[in-house]
Amino acid sequence: MRIKSGVTTKRHKKKYFKLAKGSYSNKRNRWRITKQQVEKSMAHMYVGRKDRKGEYRSLWVTRINAACREEDTTYSRFMAGLKKAGIALNRKMLAEMALHDADSFKKLVERSKA
Repeated sequence: MRIKSGVTTKRHKKKYFKLAKGSYSNKRNRWRITKQQVEKSMAHMYVGRKDRKGEYRSLWVTRINAACREEDTTYSRFMAGLKKAGIALNRKMLAEMALHDADSFKKLVERSKA
């Protein structure tokens, strides 16, 4: 007597259908199309998580550059000056300072110029 895999298969498919919830047309309720869609979506999710990091970095650079230009310097000169001065702050922190703490950012610009 053979053992049918009904319970296992149903559990496996249920995971995919749950992930496909909200998809357009048949992509949420037909097994083969659902499986393809979920796998494609998961590939895009993975890539998107990596891309997001670069998007944030470019946002921080833009904010730092805007704040630097208000202080009559450019982003590249500012970063080079910080490196020569031995100040190791990451772009996220510099962007936060430029946005919320303009006085200390101004002092950093002065240190980088000197």
